[in-house]
Amino acid sequence: MAASELYTKFARVWIPDPEEVWKSAELLKDYKPGDKVLLLHLEEGKDLEYRLDPKTKELPHLRNPDILVGENDLTALSYLHEPAVLHNLRVRFIDSKLIYTYCGIVLVAINPYEQLPIYGEDIINAYSGQNMGDMDPHIFAVAEEAYKQMARDERNQSIIVSGESGAGKTVSAKYAMRYFATVSGSASEANVEEKVLASNPIMESIGNAKTTRNDNSSRFGKYIEIGFDKRYRIIGANMRTYLLEKSRVVFQAEEERNYHIFYQLCASAKLPEFKMLRLGNADSFHYTKQGGSPMIEGVDDAKEMAHTRQACTLLGISESYQMGIFRILAGILHLGNVGFASRDSDSCTIPPKHEPLIIFCDLMGVDYEEMCHWLCHRKLATATETYIKPISKLQATNARDALAKHIYAKLFSWIVDHVNQALHSAVKQHSFIGVLDIYGFETFEINSFEQFCINYANEKLQQQFNMHVFKLEQEEYMKEQIPWTLIDFYDNQPCINLIESKLGILDLLDEECKMPKGTDDTWAQKLYNTHLNKCALFEKPRMSNKAFIIKHFADKVEYQCEGFLEKNKDTVFEEQINVLKSSKFKMLPELFQDDEKAISPTSATSSGRTPLTRVPVKPTKGRPGQMAKEHKKTVGHQFRNSLHLLMETLNATTPHYVRCIKPNDFKFPFTFDEKRAVQQLRACGVLETIRISAAGFPSRWTYQEFFSRYRVLMKQKDVLGDRKQTCKNVLEKLILDKDKYQFGKTKIFFRAGQVAYLEKLRADKLRAACIRIQKTIRGWLLRKKYLCMQRAAITVQRYVRGYQARCYAKFLRRTKSATTIQKYWRMYVVRRKYKIRRAATIVLQSYLRGYLARNRYRKILREHKAVIIQKRVRGWLARTHYKRTMQAIIYLQCCFRRMMAKRELKKLKIEARSVERYKKLHIGMENKIMQLQRKVDEQNKDYKCLMEKLTNLEGVYNSETEKLRNDVERLQLSEEEAKVATGRVLSLQEEIAKLRKDLEQTRSEKKSIEERADKYKQETEQLVSTLKEENTLLKQEKETLNHLIVEQAKEMTETMEKKLVEETKQLELDLNDERLRYQNLLNEFSRLEERYDDLKEEMTLMLNVPKPGHKRTDSTHSSNESEYTFSSEFAETEDIAPRTEEPSEKKVPLDMSLFLKLQKRVTELEQEKQIMQDELDRKEEQMFRSKAKEEERPPIRGAELEYESLKRQELESENKKLKNELNELRKALSEKSAPEVTAPGAPAYRVLMEQLTSVSEELDVRKEEVLILRSQLVSQKEAIQPKNTMTDSTILLEDVQKMKDKGEIAQAYIGLKETNRLLESQLQSQKRSHENEAEALRGEIQSLKEENNRQQQLLAQNLQLPPEARIEASLQHEITRLTNENLDLMEQLEKQDKTVRKLKKQLKVFAKKIGELEVGQMENISPGQIIDEPIRPVNIPRKEKDFQGMLEYKREDEQKLVKNLILELKPRGVAVNLIPGLPAYILFMCVRHADYLNDDQKVRSLLTSTINSIKKVLKKRGDDFETVSFWLSNTCRFLHCLKQYSGEEGFMKHNTSRQNEHCLTNFDLAEYRQVLSDLAIQIYQQLVRVLENILQPMIVSGMLEHETIQGVSGVKPTGLRKRTSSIADEGTYTLDSILRQLNSFHSVMCQHGMDPELIKQVVKQMFYIVGAITLNNLLLRKDMCSWSKGMQIRYNVSQLEEWLRDKNLMNSGAKETLEPLIQAAQLLQVKKKTDDDAEAICSMCNALTTAQIVKVLNLYTPVNEFEERVSVSFIRTIQMRLRDRKDSPQLLMDAKHIFPVTFPFNPSSLALETIQIPASLGLGFIARV
Repeated sequence: MAASELYTKFARVWIPDPEEVWKSAELLKDYKPGDKVLLLHLEEGKDLEYRLDPKTKELPHLRNPDILVGENDLTALSYLHEPAVLHNLRVRFIDSKLIYTYCGIVLVAINPYEQLPIYGEDIINAYSGQNMGDMDPHIFAVAEEAYKQMARDERNQSIIVSGESGAGKTVSAKYAMRYFATVSGSASEANVEEKVLASNPIMESIGNAKTTRNDNSSRFGKYIEIGFDKRYRIIGANMRTYLLEKSRVVFQAEEERNYHIFYQLCASAKLPEFKMLRLGNADSFHYTKQGGSPMIEGVDDAKEMAHTRQACTLLGISESYQMGIFRILAGILHLGNVGFASRDSDSCTIPPKHEPLIIFCDLMGVDYEEMCHWLCHRKLATATETYIKPISKLQATNARDALAKHIYAKLFSWIVDHVNQALHSAVKQHSFIGVLDIYGFETFEINSFEQFCINYANEKLQQQFNMHVFKLEQEEYMKEQIPWTLIDFYDNQPCINLIESKLGILDLLDEECKMPKGTDDTWAQKLYNTHLNKCALFEKPRMSNKAFIIKHFADKVEYQCEGFLEKNKDTVFEEQINVLKSSKFKMLPELFQDDEKAISPTSATSSGRTPLTRVPVKPTKGRPGQMAKEHKKTVGHQFRNSLHLLMETLNATTPHYVRCIKPNDFKFPFTFDEKRAVQQLRACGVLETIRISAAGFPSRWTYQEFFSRYRVLMKQKDVLGDRKQTCKNVLEKLILDKDKYQFGKTKIFFRAGQVAYLEKLRADKLRAACIRIQKTIRGWLLRKKYLCMQRAAITVQRYVRGYQARCYAKFLRRTKSATTIQKYWRMYVVRRKYKIRRAATIVLQSYLRGYLARNRYRKILREHKAVIIQKRVRGWLARTHYKRTMQAIIYLQCCFRRMMAKRELKKLKIEARSVERYKKLHIGMENKIMQLQRKVDEQNKDYKCLMEKLTNLEGVYNSETEKLRNDVERLQLSEEEAKVATGRVLSLQEEIAKLRKDLEQTRSEKKSIEERADKYKQETEQLVSTLKEENTLLKQEKETLNHLIVEQAKEMTETMEKKLVEETKQLELDLNDERLRYQNLLNEFSRLEERYDDLKEEMTLMLNVPKPGHKRTDSTHSSNESEYTFSSEFAETEDIAPRTEEPSEKKVPLDMSLFLKLQKRVTELEQEKQIMQDELDRKEEQMFRSKAKEEERPPIRGAELEYESLKRQELESENKKLKNELNELRKALSEKSAPEVTAPGAPAYRVLMEQLTSVSEELDVRKEEVLILRSQLVSQKEAIQPKNTMTDSTILLEDVQKMKDKGEIAQAYIGLKETNRLLESQLQSQKRSHENEAEALRGEIQSLKEENNRQQQLLAQNLQLPPEARIEASLQHEITRLTNENLDLMEQLEKQDKTVRKLKKQLKVFAKKIGELEVGQMENISPGQIIDEPIRPVNIPRKEKDFQGMLEYKREDEQKLVKNLILELKPRGVAVNLIPGLPAYILFMCVRHADYLNDDQKVRSLLTSTINSIKKVLKKRGDDFETVSFWLSNTCRFLHCLKQYSGEEGFMKHNTSRQNEHCLTNFDLAEYRQVLSDLAIQIYQQLVRVLENILQPMIVSGMLEHETIQGVSGVKPTGLRKRTSSIADEGTYTLDSILRQLNSFHSVMCQHGMDPELIKQVVKQMFYIVGAITLNNLLLRKDMCSWSKGMQIRYNVSQLEEWLRDKNLMNSGAKETLEPLIQAAQLLQVKKKTDDDAEAICSMCNALTTAQIVKVLNLYTPVNEFEERVSVSFIRTIQMRLRDRKDSPQLLMDAKHIFPVTFPFNPSSLALETIQIPASLGLGFIARV
């Protein structure tokens, strides 16, 4: 394709610019061959004449189409050159805020100098398992690719991170290691991944420092090998370091710092443990104050010190060793403060008792005098003698600094060795991934030995990089069978030979170091003589004889020779080292052991950096000269060896490259300096990669992608069935030069620029089509607009004419109305005046008449009151006179009666004395006494008559006296009233005179008041008028205020309603959060339980002692303990449990929740123990009672039948009494006990209630015995009957007659009384026994209280301990107590079993005796009687009844039941052939029968086995959706059955009467319902995980990548990192795949009979997973953020909504979970230009967070040229509008989130008695009851 076709008018090009490096311009006219000048138009608006180079005639670089700008991979650009790369990086970094970009196999990372939320665990999970080209560029994508290739190719990997200081190398390496630690996990419980990450803070503190370019610059290189086992889990790591900058220990430039550890020590100097170090502020030490910048903004050195110490502890460095490290570091600081004083020009001294040196010697444990001497002297050894020579002050200072650097280097090596020991694993390493964090190419104004070594290392790495890129290109071409043409690329082997070959720079340097008088000048001359003019890469500067220039791959670098020899030698005085080796401080000599035992030799340079190698150096045991020779290895030699070892390691691995770019030198966030960026791109090899790719065929398309993209350039006849042939035919027509492309097996390869040409053709074709569409649509729109305007004009005319007619009619109506109103108004005015006058007249008349009437009334009232006063006075006088008269009469009567009574008394006394004498004289004369008695009686009668007459007379007298008394009183009152009336008359006359005077005064006052009133009236009228005006104003204000109040009330009500709605929503959210937290804890608990089971199985296999046992559990088993309930088939014995729990304590991380669970378990075991003891006592008591009954029971004879019937009645009455006594006892206990003890949930209350129920059961048993006795009596009576009933009756009558004759009735009465006494005594004894039992229960309750208090005290003590010691001590105590209790329970269980066996034997004996007794009675009956009347059995036969909805099974068949119904059941057969939930119904009917039998052990055992078996099935087949769905449905149905038939009213509302009869009668299984609910939650969470694993591979492909609407979105060009194809292949998932899978899930759940509400929750969870994964991938894939992809997503979402409508699931809440995805799709499609658009976006995207909205806008990429990019200003506007929104800063949705599940009660209408058990289940051993 000719240049004239590309360099046409309006084509855009890049031209060089000294400021911006490259500038964009536009051609103003077409280029023609031979033109020397191009007319260009710059973006600033200027025109420019660009002259072409006359020699090369090279045209400027063409600019890529805008559609290709911002690509993830630079190799996807059509034009590959430097300006295109620079512009693409700038657009991604500045506009899109994207710091990562691919460049072929290289990841370019630009340091943003800002914390970005793109490194969280959610991002790690999003990149895990993804192909590298499918997601946006990221360091995690490189790490995932390395991890995947290691597992797939079984080959070790390396990640090479390089760049300038401050470019972000260390951070990138750190994130790569964090990714490996998070994704792979560790193979052991030692948390190796945490240790690997913990090595970072240690190495940063001792190896990083603040520089002018970076606040946390790594001053060394490191290579970390992360080891993996065969399952690719981290097992360990190993670290190698290179070139530590030692010179920083003793010198720092301006605005720089020493290593972080020194400032951390100074910041922590006040800690108690650091007092001995005698540290102070960093400004007080010479080695930390030279830079003048001791603080870093935003960094707290004290906190960093705490992190460093914590990391050391995690890596196993003990406190003593840590203090040793800090002691040595503090000694280095104090050594820097040692000063020297010059004695003369060749010698110096240290001041006496120099404090810094004293502190240094104390910390190092060396002798002060010896160290002082050797700091100022050195030893010179010759062949014959040894001299001690003083040194000058300058030499002493240099020697001191060299010693400090040497100590720090040794300490650095020691720490690295210990870190490696901590990261070392005993497990064999299967593979590893190495992370190389190494310095990039460096060039400064003055470059010395350090820069030479660094650039030498970069030359080696660049050579390896070039070879790897070349190799990948070659493999790609060979794979596609394209003719391979040799690509010319830069080979830097000559430069490497110049440095490291024989007589190279390093070789000559080492040779010069061996010379006695070698200097930097002589070495420079040797270099000039050897290489100048012989090697093209070596040059000499014009103005210097002490420097040389090397042409590196990146740039020319001038090195200054000064200091090369000294830095290469790295000399330290041996005498000073010997002093340190003799230290009393044990750790210090360890640092220098590698001089003799070179474990990891470190060669230090006085210049600053120390290369470390892994090559061991064997210690010499021979001549001392050999040791000295070994020590004379130069720094350059050792660095070359370590570099060769590194290259061997890298060549043996698959490398992955990360190039870190520093965007500016001022650490400004998101600021891009083009000059600095270009320098680094040239230096790091990115442009070389571009050049190699551009030399061949950089653009590569699959045939299907090419066809999809450029289908618009084809005609219908060109499209064939064979896509490959179609593409070939089209390309031959479009591109005539066949050298511009090649056809491979699966791809088409294009030269640079060809894709841009094809894009231009495509855009032209689309533009022409758009113009035609626009032309047609615009014409249609204008025609439509004209017709609309015509219709509108006609309509307006019609409405205007109608309006005018209405106005005229309105005028006529108003005129007529005005006339009528005037008439009525005038009439109204006249009538109103008349009414006013008439009303005034009536008022005057009424006031006058009223005044006259009031005067008349007052006169009458005065006369009436005078009469009343007279009446009252006269009555008072009469009453007073009467009272006086009456008192006198009564007094006289009293005196007279007293006198008469005294006389009568004397007479009576005299008579009494005469009677006594008479009695004495006539003793014994009874007859006379009787006569006298009669006389007395008669006299009494007379006396009574007289008394009656007397009383009558007294009554008459009293009535008369009362009348007289009343008359007297009345007279007295009338007299008094008369006196009062006369007085009042006088007073009234006086008052009348006064009133007349007052009347005259009031008249005069009235006149004055009337005058005032007139004035006041006038004033008030004026005031009223003003007030009326004010009132009208106030009314208006009131109306406005009322209006405002109404509006405010409305607003308040609205706000209150909103607040209420928000509060309710918040409460619902809190409830959901709480439910979610509980279910997450349950999920975590189940995970820990599975882990515990695995560990237990492993321990069992290790111990190899399989002893099956049985572990009993309580029926009140809670949800937490149910997880530790095992069936007897799989459980272990109690003696194994303590041994298996010890290792599990070490392996499983313990927490307080586990401790509390164990505590609760202990209390339940205590309850179980008490229940077992009570059962034992009850059985013993029953045994003794049965013995007593058998001994006391006499043989029943015909003569004693009456007595037996009486006894039976007495027993029944006694049973009733006992029941009443029990009820009273229960009430008394519930009332008197403490509330906390008698609470329904309290353990003591449960035990007590169980005791009482057992007693009631015993009473029922006695009642049954009475019924049996009654049946025996009846049978015996019928058996004894003779043939002739008449004779029987006569015999019976004779016997009764004989009894009467012989007084046997009295004996029977006495016997009956004795029986009553006996029964009473039994009742009393039973009452006493019940009281004793109640007392024992109270004592047990008290002991439980004490035990509870003791446990609480123990818990409080444990809480004061540290967390680890607390949990360990408490758990050990509880386990010990639990073990003892278990042993006691086992003993009691054995005793109880023995007692039960003994009781069974005794019952057999008693049954045998009863049988013999019955046989004896049968023998006494004649054979004829037997023939005529057969004997009936003792037990009453039960009538045949209907099926009661229960299933009976034997206890030994329980395991068989569980096995057939749960463990071996296949869900598919049950779901298809049987009713839904059949296993749940069968299990519940078995539970019903156990409840009917009142067998708590059977109920407990069945429920426990059921739960454990379901868990076992789910553990075995937990990845099968049908199995999990089946058991979730059955578990819920079982739970609903337990609720429906529990007997609680709330659950019985929908039951039939027959179903209510089937309710449980004996047991309350409410706590087992909680256990089943927790189990259902666990199954639901497992179901969600299963469907997530099934759906996850389909979601991204079906929802994002697949084009459901074909042709809407074209495929953009891709680079080397190929994306997953969006074209549906055979193995590609589509939206139909997702819908089919959803249908499958739904049909399976419906077949299993899952509750509809539960199905809705599952569907909601599925849709949330679909939406979250789709949105997360959208946020991490720039290629998916386009308008057309938004349309695809909305169409896919509509299909999902249609599926919901088809399944009647729209109210399930599933659609709402897709709202974030819907809004993201809408955001891709809406306009994004103006402020109105920004406002619309902010209101529309309420389900998206601010970070997500900004991310989508930044990622938005046009697929076609007709779409426009989102401007940076628009994104800033969005951010400003959303800054007040309070939402999560998290970018991605939590795809692992599980909504809290609920199980609404769903009763079954199925009758239990109608359920049939199919034979296919193999449950023939179950019987229907």
